[in-house]
Amino acid sequence: MVEKPKNPPPEAGISRAASLDATRDDERAERASTDSDAIALPDHVAGSGTLDRLVDTARGYAEAATAGNTRKAYAADWKHFARWCRLKGADPLPPSPELVGLYLADLAAPRGQAPALSVSTIARRLSGLAWNYTQRGCALDRTDRHIATVLAGIRRRHARPPVQKEAILPEDILAMVATLPHDLRGLRDRAMLLLGFAGGLRRSEIVKLDVGKDDTPDPGGWVEILADGAVLTLDAKTGWREVEIGRGSSEQTCPVHALEQWLHYARIDFGPVFVRTSRDGTRALDSRLSDKHVARLIKATVLKSGIRAELPEKDRLALFSGHSLRAGLASSAEVDERYVQKHLGHASAEMTRRYQRRRDRFRVNLTKAAGL
Repeated sequence: MVEKPKNPPPEAGISRAASLDATRDDERAERASTDSDAIALPDHVAGSGTLDRLVDTARGYAEAATAGNTRKAYAADWKHFARWCRLKGADPLPPSPELVGLYLADLAAPRGQAPALSVSTIARRLSGLAWNYTQRGCALDRTDRHIATVLAGIRRRHARPPVQKEAILPEDILAMVATLPHDLRGLRDRAMLLLGFAGGLRRSEIVKLDVGKDDTPDPGGWVEILADGAVLTLDAKTGWREVEIGRGSSEQTCPVHALEQWLHYARIDFGPVFVRTSRDGTRALDSRLSDKHVARLIKATVLKSGIRAELPEKDRLALFSGHSLRAGLASSAEVDERYVQKHLGHASAEMTRRYQRRRDRFRVNLTKAAGL
């Protein structure tokens, strides 16, 4: 008689893992199929080569309606919700406000070791579900009481002030660029930091810049260098806008001069402005940089320059991100607030104030104005 082993052989574990992988692959294929069929010819319309091409064109425009990173986040939201439904023995389709309300409650107060999500993340998850239902030809009524009242209660009980990244101030940015080498890679990174700070740019806006308007099929913006500065035309969150960056008081701190130096020595006169370099840092390559490079560059130069050196390295890294450049300009520019608002492309002054980490808060004293 052969004794049955207590532990299953490794092949069994591998087989189960392969099965799980296959299940995940099937789910990905189902999602891809759903997305690709979102725009198709109705059954009563006869197909033709011209109409088929228009379907593909319309599908491309539909994809362009939402940013790529947003679509990835919404896809992850749907995957998490679908898995939650399976674990609860429910079906995510058709949309059920009652089920979505229970899902939001579980995100805010989960059982077990799962961490509770922030209110902003829960609201983002709800937006992701609504978008996914729309893509599947359904409609999720976010004003339904089973959703709206649960979300209102979550906000009332768990809402906290947003955690803001620290602003990079003028003295900080100068210390950061001083740590960079004087090779080609150093010229590029210096231009990115100074341009991002002076323009109050998002990290995605920095790396999506092209030299000219029609250099690439899908430009995120382009640069025009003039005698008094540079004009950036950007495809931002709120639409196309222009950002004027004047020349600095010295060449060492001038973002426009830094940009000119990079373009000259990298021999770039067409295509993406900020590209990768060879390993030895002496030759510019063709491929555009990822926006993650900006975040890594900021963190690396913050450490090298000794900013907030009194804190542990882990805490220093957590304080700064790509948005630190944008907050730095808003906090440092000693001009009327409306100019900063226009420069950052904000629709309201209140949004601009969220980026101002330091400002003259009591310049207008209503207490004294009221006679007290």
